[in-house]
Amino acid sequence: MNTAKLKQFGEEQWRGKGDKINAELFVMTYGALVKQLWEDYEDIGAVNSALDRMGYGIGVRLIEEFLAKHSPGLAKCRVFAETADVVASVGFKVFLNASVGVSHITHDEYSLTLLDNPLNQFVALPDSAVEKGLLYSNILAGCVRGALEMVNMHTAVTFTEDELLGHQHTTINVKLLNYIDEHVPDDE
Repeated sequence: MNTAKLKQFGEEQWRGKGDKINAELFVMTYGALVKQLWEDYEDIGAVNSALDRMGYGIGVRLIEEFLAKHSPGLAKCRVFAETADVVASVGFKVFLNASVGVSHITHDEYSLTLLDNPLNQFVALPDSAVEKGLLYSNILAGCVRGALEMVNMHTAVTFTEDELLGHQHTTINVKLLNYIDEHVPDDE
């Protein structure tokens, strides 16, 4: 499926029937979660890691819903680069109603630029969080990593730019480390 068709498919899936929660409630709840993590850990690196781990767990579960509800209309990704458009045009659209651009696509890497990061609404980070490099939306990187791992792609997913840290855009880099072999357990 080409990019335009994937975007259309993502829009249709978003508008289709499905349970949705109030975006403002979601954003405020997420903000409270990040604030609580910061108070609990007091170390920005630990907060960033915790957000990534949480996102990973969410991604592991979201891919199941995605494959069950949305994959019948999609062709299987044959190579890693094809996952870029599916993640950007369908995954982010379906679960966050976010518009995401894809760039720097190679056989083992691509960048996702969030044109409208819903998690950043109503957020102004304190100077100390900016100085220490709080990756406020790091849960998204974990989600992508967890989802791709469940379809046998071991990846490194990192933020390269964040609007809340003073960059022009929010950009996530996705790099394929290796394909995961499926092992069927021996009968005992």
